Amino acid sequence: MLICAAFLRSVALHHFGMDMTETVKFTAKTWVLILSLVLIAFTLRPSMASIGPLLPLMQPELHLSFTQASLLTMLPVLAMGLGIFFAHQLVLWFGSHQVIFWASIAIAVATAQRYWTQGSLDLTLSAIVAGLGIAMVQAVVPGVIKQQFSTKAPLVMGWYIAAIIAGAALTASLAAFWADWAQSWRVALSGWVGLSVVAILLWFAQKNRIQGQAASPTAQAAQKPLSFAKYGRAWTLALFFGLVTCAFTCVLAWLPAYYVELGWSEQKSGLLLGLLLCMEVVSGIASPWLASRKADRRPVMLVLLVLMATGFAGLVLAPHLGLVWACLLGLGIGGLFPLSLIVAMDHQHQAAAAASLTAFVQGIGYTLAAFSPLIAGLIRDYSQGFSISWLVLAAIAVLLMAMATRFNPASYSKKFQ
Repeated sequence: MLICAAFLRSVALHHFGMDMTETVKFTAKTWVLILSLVLIAFTLRPSMASIGPLLPLMQPELHLSFTQASLLTMLPVLAMGLGIFFAHQLVLWFGSHQVIFWASIAIAVATAQRYWTQGSLDLTLSAIVAGLGIAMVQAVVPGVIKQQFSTKAPLVMGWYIAAIIAGAALTASLAAFWADWAQSWRVALSGWVGLSVVAILLWFAQKNRIQGQAASPTAQAAQKPLSFAKYGRAWTLALFFGLVTCAFTCVLAWLPAYYVELGWSEQKSGLLLGLLLCMEVVSGIASPWLASRKADRRPVMLVLLVLMATGFAGLVLAPHLGLVWACLLGLGIGGLFPLSLIVAMDHQHQAAAAASLTAFVQGIGYTLAAFSPLIAGLIRDYSQGFSISWLVLAAIAVLLMAMATRFNPASYSKKFQ
């Protein structure tokens, strides 16, 4: 927690020019708002993270190919990317509270519907609806946090992001155990709706506190992510973020299935994914803090990429050491995710421009990453294994090393002229 606090304080000083200690203490009502945001964050990954551990149980009954199963991860991620570009307009029309409320309703309905699923079409439709809800929430919540918490926004944002990953880790770890206890993968897949209901009720209670975000001409002009499409560096940053996210989505979708094929139980494979996600939380806090000591983030990024490459290669060369590779992959991917966005922010000094650039990076990056589970699923169907996909991801890590060497802070000011 000390490391987390130090990192978040350094981010606030570096990017916002202010110290978080200058703000007033949180009131009881503020803590309730924070709790509602954390619970909302917990609901953003179960619809995706529960698929991998339960896939070996679902496939025989639903006759799912690995290609069809990949859509259950691909479609929500694709929605995340596309949603970045139109969520802001919905906020201007309806207000942030309404957008988050109805998006959370969509996630809950899609999750509950999976209890009655009869085939791949039902699951695919639920993935699309859940993905759209997730996209809206992820696009709007950061603005709410910035609006409501001012100088303490980085701290609350840290809790929010940690809750997203924690929700994925909890789901991945417990899904197979829940299915075994209930003797039904449908219960384990849909039961997370209970968490959504609690989150929705608590968020609805915040209606009077959350105001619709202003639609001033200045605010609208400041948020034009697609205006960065004319810059080569913006595409490089988006490609870097997208390839890192490819690694995350492929691991989320296929790591449990890979180890089940190697003879592990569904429960043990789910716990392995849970371990990886827990290591992502650790690295997601520690790595940006280490990188914040200097303006040049490249040394930390290169170390993380080595861990990522080693982890993917290890899955193929020595799969029996799964715990080791899960830890390395979690540390590598977990640190690279926030660092890739921090490097994007480093390219812009003005807060509005930095937010617009990171929106472009995430929109393009998530859209690119959405197709990686589908490609890995196709490879699995034709090669009868995941080894080729893991080796390709190891090679991508090497490519990312070459890309990372170009992120010299001394040249940032020249890249958007």
